Amino acid sequence: MTDSKTSVTVEELINNARLKILQGAEYIDRPIVTGNICRPALPFAGYFTHYPAERIQLLGITENAFADEVDHEKLAEYCERMCCEETPCFVITSDLPILPELKAAAAKANIPILGTHLTSSRAIGNMSAYLWSQLTSRESVHGVLVDINGTGVMLTGDSGVGKSETALELIRRGHRLVADDRVEVYARDERDLVGSAPAILKHMMEIRGIGIIDVMTLFGTGAVLDEDEVDLIIHLESWSPDKKFDRLGHRGDTRTIQDIAVPQISLPVKSGRNLAIIIESAAMNFRAQNMGYDATTTFDNNLHQLIKQNSKR
Repeated sequence: MTDSKTSVTVEELINNARLKILQGAEYIDRPIVTGNICRPALPFAGYFTHYPAERIQLLGITENAFADEVDHEKLAEYCERMCCEETPCFVITSDLPILPELKAAAAKANIPILGTHLTSSRAIGNMSAYLWSQLTSRESVHGVLVDINGTGVMLTGDSGVGKSETALELIRRGHRLVADDRVEVYARDERDLVGSAPAILKHMMEIRGIGIIDVMTLFGTGAVLDEDEVDLIIHLESWSPDKKFDRLGHRGDTRTIQDIAVPQISLPVKSGRNLAIIIESAAMNFRAQNMGYDATTTFDNNLHQLIKQNSKR
């Protein structure tokens, strides 16, 4: 199931991107529908053919310096044309003053003007990160997401296979819960997949026979995390003597979510296996592989060396 948020308000942006209101506090309920941000140098030169009015308009040192060289009457006209009905807000960076022409035009069009002490590059980074995390499409995946020593591990498998119970044991061992039962994932960029819990399930777990538990209340704030990258997927499968499971780590399986291929391991679930310890070890081994050490490669090298020595004999 895929879903996405269609807009966020200017007020939400202010609260999440280190911005302050310079003008138009009564209009911060205006919607923002895209994470793209415009630096309007061309509009200050009178070019409006492809003016992206629906974007946040950001003015930094470069834009202000260019505007200072534009004739007052023309600048006033350009500022009025920039203040469209769909324009969410203006952002002034580096604690620069508001251009008088923009101040008047924005007030007339009921568009708020925000400010920040940050440079344009840093302000764009903060705003873009927040906006894309809210506005990008999300996919709901059946599973449990836990953070194991900094590695985001999503447990998947059929209902009743023991995902929540295993996650609860991992939490008891000092790891952190992100989401139980449903994980809402989105692509932060072309490589990173991020998961979080639906608002109604945040910090909650369902344990068969007990019911709903609040992990933060029982284990403390250090036992939960609002969101985390999905680095590894561990698929829990009921053990069957007829099914072959990877024993040496050569398969290199992946699962594609939001057009991103995530490494996946299949673990057989069988009575007597301590899944929490096994999953914890799998996460640590995955992290070691990312740091350049692969136990499978070491085993292969040792095996080849032994065969070579035996051949000489």
